[in-house]
Amino acid sequence: MTRRREATRRPRASGESSIYQDDDGRWHGFVSMGKKENGRRDRRHVSGAKRADVVTKVRALESKRDAGLVEAAGRAPTVGEWLDHWLDNIAARKVRARTLESYRSTVRLHLRPGVGHHRLDRLQPEHLELLYAALADNGLSPASILRAHRVLSRGLRVATQRGKIARNVATLVDPPTVKRSQTALPLTADEAKSVMAAAQRHRNAARWTVALAVGLRQSEALGLRWSDVDLGNGTLTVRRGLHRVAQQGLVYEEPKADRSRRTLALPGQLVEALRAHRAAQLAERAGAGSLWQDHDLVFAQPNGKPIERKADWLAWKRLLNEAGVRDVRLHDGRHTAATLLLSEGVHPRVVMEVLGHSQMRTTTDTYSHVMPALGKDAADRMGRALWD
Repeated sequence: MTRRREATRRPRASGESSIYQDDDGRWHGFVSMGKKENGRRDRRHVSGAKRADVVTKVRALESKRDAGLVEAAGRAPTVGEWLDHWLDNIAARKVRARTLESYRSTVRLHLRPGVGHHRLDRLQPEHLELLYAALADNGLSPASILRAHRVLSRGLRVATQRGKIARNVATLVDPPTVKRSQTALPLTADEAKSVMAAAQRHRNAARWTVALAVGLRQSEALGLRWSDVDLGNGTLTVRRGLHRVAQQGLVYEEPKADRSRRTLALPGQLVEALRAHRAAQLAERAGAGSLWQDHDLVFAQPNGKPIERKADWLAWKRLLNEAGVRDVRLHDGRHTAATLLLSEGVHPRVVMEVLGHSQMRTTTDTYSHVMPALGKDAADRMGRALWD
């Protein structure tokens, strides 16, 4: 193909874009985008039947170049390739290990098989709608589909910010609707007392006193260190949680939300229970000798090693059966602490601080079953204030 250069009014500077028309009358544009990864010059080509069309394409490339949104030369990545890049190079530096593990699992199990083969710049909202319908047909829960939607949306948001795609199509699709989580099933005060009484016949009895008295999350209780407990002042500080992460084993992680880092005042009876627990643990440590592994954990195995979440859960279930109370979730021990506090007239704002909730709404929504009784108590108090 013979090309002839379009006449210009001034000489073209080095690296400046150029427009040509070939002998067949078709127009071609060439834009210098900088350097490729191998150091060679990256010069892009566009063409069109009309000069105005080529000028528009050339200016679009120049705008991307000037804004720092230059895409690598060659084939556009697929959705799967981009998600892998996002996980390995972007998300891995920003999110916690356990969160990254969850992202990788979602991409591997659901996103790559469903939409990973599509070119990133050609992904459409309809592709996501078909994916979500297929996942639902395969029995995946709405909560899991919503999780997949959120992971994909986060990856596409970064792609949009970096100019890889013009829009995040996940924002154009209605995410699956998830029903409200299971209602809290707290123990009554009498049931909680039965559980604590049964726990006294076992080691780590204070583990369950802490759960029912101050409502620590399981991960917070299992990651609690003696350096976080001030028995002299009767306080306990939550600074981390214990989690299991694939290929890393048990890891300690700081709380995700700032409000989860909190210092709690302990009931006097709980302080004494922790003193007794400390003495029993020191005796265990002396008996274990060189086999003891010192992690400074308040609740540990007989050799000092951390307690696995599954073993902790099984201990809770056995304790409920031994105490002769209803079978409830381990997390309902936390709900028990909150419900008892609210029932005793403690302000929801204080309960929010004790539990480490980031928003008051979380507290009031979760424990809405207690609110009517609190409202009746408030009405009775107002009646006594104004009419008695």
